[in-house]
Amino acid sequence: MTTADLSATELLAGYRTGEISPVQATRDSLDRIEAFDGAVNAFCLVDADHALAQAKDSEARWQAGEPIGPLDGVPTSIKDMLLTIGWPTRRGSTTTSPDGPFEVDGPPVARVRAAGAVLLGKNTTPELAWKGVTDSPSGGVTTNPWDPALTAGGSSGGSAAAVGLGMGQLSLGTDAGGSVRIPAAFTGTVAHKPTYGRISHYPGSAFGTLAHVGPMTRTVADTALLHDVVSQPDTRDPWAFDVPRESAVERLAGGAQGLRIAFSPTLGYVDVDPEVAALVAEAVAVFSRELGATVETADPGFVDPIEPFHTLWFAAAAKSLEPIGAEARRAMDPALVEIAEQGAAVSALDYLGAMAVRNELGTLMGAFHQQYDLLLTPTLPITAFEGGREVPDGWPNPRWTSWTPFTYPFNMTQQPATSVPCGFTSAGLPVGLQVVGPRHADATVLAAAHAYQQATEHHLRRPALLG
Repeated sequence: MTTADLSATELLAGYRTGEISPVQATRDSLDRIEAFDGAVNAFCLVDADHALAQAKDSEARWQAGEPIGPLDGVPTSIKDMLLTIGWPTRRGSTTTSPDGPFEVDGPPVARVRAAGAVLLGKNTTPELAWKGVTDSPSGGVTTNPWDPALTAGGSSGGSAAAVGLGMGQLSLGTDAGGSVRIPAAFTGTVAHKPTYGRISHYPGSAFGTLAHVGPMTRTVADTALLHDVVSQPDTRDPWAFDVPRESAVERLAGGAQGLRIAFSPTLGYVDVDPEVAALVAEAVAVFSRELGATVETADPGFVDPIEPFHTLWFAAAAKSLEPIGAEARRAMDPALVEIAEQGAAVSALDYLGAMAVRNELGTLMGAFHQQYDLLLTPTLPITAFEGGREVPDGWPNPRWTSWTPFTYPFNMTQQPATSVPCGFTSAGLPVGLQVVGPRHADATVLAAAHAYQQATEHHLRRPALLG
């Protein structure tokens, strides 16, 4: 065991006492990258020299008793969709320029840098982060720490594989249809999609107000820590909220005691793998049996919004590809080009119709949360499948949205949602529990997820690659 196996909160405690050095922690993370990234392809860029220089600066600050922020010295990675000073942001595509200068940090990157985080490198993403698995013509296939033959999920699969293997304690991902929660469920890690506007985003995503930035870690406590750091407004984001009403870290101690919780095993329309269903049901029982919550089985009452979501998603893909010519498109992910072509045919009336469905869904969930503080569901109805595929072999639908029905509805409603590991199948594959709350209830969502994690030991199990 090395410092790479510790959480960020454990590292920081060690820094305070002098028992752990930021330099050693960074070296251990870099050693993990060297040992295992060849198997999972979590990084498209690693800057070891710069990381060690940051770590030495952090070490000097800790020795002087003057850390500059709550993440000082914590190894951190950045999904290659977020602007980062000094590094290219290729977005998983050969159509983006590798040439600098790279002089701007996106808002969440600026926040972690100011908090003292040690930036290790950038994580792989599918092209323009368009799908729920992570592979691209430029970056190759990102696979799973529990079985490198399988996908890590996506589109933040590189971030999930990285934190799952101790290649840095923290990562910043993005989520417009499930893209932090999907890979968290597949890799046995934690991820939080915040209320839209809670974490500032610049430049704005082509996927518009579906797209969130979210923290990705191995523990809910670390997720809350990173969430607090990056939950600050930035004037470059016109949708950004003011500072949070409460600290997620401080709210963790409140747990789930007294909460009114709805459990929807299928949302009323999803076929769930029996092993997944059983593990999620057992996880839900912990909330009433051990955590002091009142749990009822209840569906929110909406039909699958997949077609309105596709209208919004495909139109956004068309907008993303609008400046890219036919010749350059030949080198792109063919499925991305396909949905962009479909999206180009979406009319303004179709788009506004999809937005009307989205508004109705948000109103329905607002009413639902007048009765229930939280909603629990599976994060996904299946476990990880073969890497390099958009859907499992033999799957009846070609699009990734057909196996992510629990995630994208809550991008449409802009609600906070956390995925936390809740067990393993007989094949040894992780399963995720999704905790959803009303808009602005991020701290409550994280507190409930933390209480569950503290009552279980699923997060302590090591991926197969680590032995």
